[in-house]
Amino acid sequence: MNAEDRFSPALKTCAKDTQAKRDPSMKESLKAYIDLTRLQFFFAWPVLFCSGLFLSFRNYSGFSISLIMRAALIGLLGFEAGFVLNDYVDRELDKRDVEFDKLTKYWRPFGKRPIATGLIRPSQALSLFVVLLIAASVLVLTLPYPHSAYVFVIMLYSYCVEYYYQVKKRKQSFPVAQLIGRTDFSLFPVAGYLSNGNPDASALLYFLFFFPFAIAHLGVNDIIDVANDEARGLKTIPVLYGRKGTTYWILLFSAMHFVSAAIFLTVLGGVARTGFAVGFLLLLIANFVLLKEGTAKAGLKVLPLFHVTMLVYSVSIILDSL
Repeated sequence: MNAEDRFSPALKTCAKDTQAKRDPSMKESLKAYIDLTRLQFFFAWPVLFCSGLFLSFRNYSGFSISLIMRAALIGLLGFEAGFVLNDYVDRELDKRDVEFDKLTKYWRPFGKRPIATGLIRPSQALSLFVVLLIAASVLVLTLPYPHSAYVFVIMLYSYCVEYYYQVKKRKQSFPVAQLIGRTDFSLFPVAGYLSNGNPDASALLYFLFFFPFAIAHLGVNDIIDVANDEARGLKTIPVLYGRKGTTYWILLFSAMHFVSAAIFLTVLGGVARTGFAVGFLLLLIANFVLLKEGTAKAGLKVLPLFHVTMLVYSVSIILDSL
């Protein structure tokens, strides 16, 4: 037996041990990036963005498979970039978290904030944000002018407002951060509309319809995560007004949403009316549960109802526009 044969088993064992150590690291890294991008919800953002696009087809025609695919990718990459920016800006505050089984677990399937826990370096997260931003921008620039300009301006505005929201809520006595900050989410389907359409009454009505929903949705997120927000020193709605006050805040903006939805429906058809009726029912159930219980666990129960409602709205607008 030569030397190579004698040492071959040992070398193979060493190689296996090295690979075994490497694989968990790669696996943990993959899980961290899934948590960072909230990848389990990837399908929702193209659908929401394209709901605006399909509404523009109803008003302006221009239906195109190529445009739909580009819009879907713009919605996906643009929203994912926003998630990364969110965690990057709050990376130091997130180290103070005291609860990991509620909102963190809901949005992040593996239950970790990967930048704060050191699974992803801040420089890596920033690089990912830049890559996603560039990719989304390139796709936006393939849209014909002036639609490319409309969408690009909204995209840049949204990232600036997201940063403002993350910083402003650290020190405020009135929820300015929330009211201004959620304009980015509210403009997201409007950007889809402007990918093919022009600024008009339908675009404005979509914004006015979605804005109070976005504010109510944010209130639900905050009521779930109040323990962490208190630990971080953030002035969210529950910190400012208490959990009971937050349930009334959510009810108020839900009521405003119902009114604005009724106005928005004047430019939509029968399929959308049916879908909106389902959404209204889900939101009424969510508000009833919150008013009755008013706890973080209640918020966690009803948050999926808000997300299902958003999808029902989006799909019904798409189907209504065909």
